Parts: sequence; C-alpha cells; structure tokens
Amino acid sequence: MAMVSMKFCVPSLSLPSLRPTKRYSGMAFAASNQDAVALGVKVTQGEGNLPKLVLTSDQGSEAEIYLFGGCITSWKVPGGRDLLFVRPDAVFDQKKPISGGIPHCFPQFGPGTMQQHGFARNMDWSLAESENVEGNPIVTLELKDSPYSRAMWDFGFQARYKVVLNSKSISTELTVTNTDEKPFTFSAALHSYFRASITGVSVKGLKGCKTLNKDPDPKNPIEGSEERDAITFPGFVDCIYLDAPNEVHLDNGLGDVISIKNTNWADAVLWNPHLQMEACYKDFVCVENAKIGTVQLEPKHSWIAKQHLSIV
Repeated sequence: MAMVSMKFCVPSLSLPSLRPTKRYSGMAFAASNQDAVALGVKVTQGEGNLPKLVLTSDQGSEAEIYLFGGCITSWKVPGGRDLLFVRPDAVFDQKKPISGGIPHCFPQFGPGTMQQHGFARNMDWSLAESENVEGNPIVTLELKDSPYSRAMWDFGFQARYKVVLNSKSISTELTVTNTDEKPFTFSAALHSYFRASITGVSVKGLKGCKTLNKDPDPKNPIEGSEERDAITFPGFVDCIYLDAPNEVHLDNGLGDVISIKNTNWADAVLWNPHLQMEACYKDFVCVENAKIGTVQLEPKHSWIAKQHLSIV
C-alpha cells in the first residue's frame, strides 16, 4: 500500500497563498547568485563570513537568517528594535551552534545519545527556494542527511524550513520527511531567544499546563501544574510545559507584547539562566515551541509544525 504524507495545519497559521510575483527554486548558495533570488531577499556575508540571507518586506520589516544552522538571528518590525537576541558570547566559526536567535533542536531536544539538541543547528542548510508574495519575502531552507548526521543518527531525512516575513510578523513552517526505508523517531524545538528586560518579563497563557521543572536537577525534573496567570523570571527558570495551548503572549519588558502561536509543536519551554550567564541573562528570555515527546515517522511520511510570531 502506498504511503501518504501526513499534513497538519490550522487556518489561523496558514502561510500566504496569494499569487507570488517571482519564485526561484533549487538555488545553490553563492554570492554571485544574488540575481537568482526573489525581490526582498538579499544574499550576503554575515559574521565570520558565513552566508546570510537578509529579508526585507515592502513595509520595512526585516529578518536575517544564517544558512549555518538554518538560524534566524534577527527580526525587526518597521521602525522597531530587534525583537530577537543573539548572546554576546555567540561565535560564528561553524565549530559550535549560533547562540541566539531561533536555533533548531533536531532530531533531539536536550541531552541524549547525540550532541546537545541534535545536529541541525550545527550543519549548513541550503536555500532551496525564494519568492515574493505581494511585497512579503519568503524563503525555504533545506537540510538532508549526510555522513556527519549519519554518524550520530543513521537515517535518511529531509527537513524543509519555510520562513515568511510580513509587516508585523514572521512565520515558520518546518517539514520533516522520512526518506529512509525504515521508521525513525525524533524530538524537536525552536530554541527562540527574545530580547527582553528580564525584571519586566511575563508570559501569559500557560496556566493549567502540566509542568516538568528542571530546577534544581535537570536530570530529575519535578512534575507539577502551572497555577500562575502570568509567569515571571525572578531567578533561574528552566521549565517544560506539556500540551501547551496554541498561543501564548510574551511581554518582553521593553514595551512589546509578542504573540507566539503554533501548530503541532504541542509543548513549550521557558528558560532563563540567571546568574549562570551573568553577562547577559538580564537581556533575554527563551520562550520555545517544542515537541518533547518523540515523533515516530514512517518511510515517506512527513511531520509538519508551524510557528507564528507577531506584535500584538
């Protein structure tokens, strides 16, 4: 019997279906290929001379994406500050993942049988496609198995990551497809760092969720239930929220309220290292969409998860 790819979608998170003005597919990255990308997409060199995409909408919003790690490192709405945060200790040498922005955790969240948070944030993604829909740039990045990934996780896979920049929002769609002849399991997350003033930060929308509190012992999380309407960060926080709602609100303490919507991520993670990262903990908070429980994916099947960040 033929396998059928699984699809998950929610109308409120549907990516634009309007007619694109231009679409470019299958482009291998090179600086000379600037003419082969869509309007509003610029191919350039970033920190450490790493390939970087700069997205600019007609309304003036901006985003930056490094192909190393497929990592969104910057998101600005028109006339606004950067809403994402890259840590001052971040390095751009391909020897370790970029610390900040929205790194991928795949095919493992947290510690386990392979490197912390898996290998996707430590590999070069390719630019598979770019287009422009009524002034909004859209790019699709792609990651496939390689000898590097198979040394840790011996499966064939394809991951496609679609990023859509609008005037006051940025949306992502991650599609993981099993291209192997045997099933595999994985967990995943978007380890999102938001710029913040930690003493003024609050997160709303998680009341009633089952929690796994990794403080004080991350190896033995304490089960509980969230009772607060607004979660604040007076000290170290590392907590998983199971079966989280499809929308939470982040007040970053800097005058911005960010809606964080998701489809099919299922769980959420809040993290701030406090004095473990004394140089910068006051300047960011991590609010992460995650799939903590393992996904089992049969050959030729796909798993899809979406995130939509917007200014309220």
